[in-house]
Amino acid sequence: MESAIKAGKCQTYKLKHAYHPKPRRGLPIRNGHLLVEEGEDTVKGSSYVRAIGGGIDFGETAEIALRREFREELGLELIDVWLLGVVENFFEYEGRPGHQIAHVFAVESTDIDSIALDAQLHILDEGSPVRWINIEQLNKPLYPEGADALLQVWLESSKPRRT
Repeated sequence: MESAIKAGKCQTYKLKHAYHPKPRRGLPIRNGHLLVEEGEDTVKGSSYVRAIGGGIDFGETAEIALRREFREELGLELIDVWLLGVVENFFEYEGRPGHQIAHVFAVESTDIDSIALDAQLHILDEGSPVRWINIEQLNKPLYPEGADALLQVWLESSKPRRT
C-alpha cells in the first residue's frame, strides 16, 4: 500500500457514515464510582455516558494511545492499565450510522485518585463534561456498548484496583 500511495494511485473517499476503527476507552474506578464523559444524541433526544478516551494515531499501540488520550483530554497520567476486552459496535449517532472497534481498559492513576467525587471536569480539547457516577446508580447507557459487561467482570475479579 505504501508504494501505491507514493505512486499516487490511492483515492480518498468521502464516507457517508462514521467509522472509528480503533478507539481506546478507559474506565477509572474509585469508591464505587466510575469517571465518565457525558454526551447527548440530539436527534434521538437521549443522553449517555462514555468511557474516556479517543482514537489511535498511526504507529501507536492500544496502551500508548490510551495514555496519550488521557493526557490530552484531561491532563492526567495513567500508572497502570489492564485490557478488559475489545468490543465492536454498529450504531447510529446524530442520525448517522457508525461502526467502532474499541479496546476497553481498566486504568489507575494517582492523578485520577485526587479528583473529588463531586468534581465537574471537561475534556480539554472539546469541552464535553466529565464526572464521577455511582456505578450502582447508573441509569444511562454506557458506551461503547459492551463496556458495562466488561466493567462488571472487572469489578467481580480479584485483579488489583484502588478503592
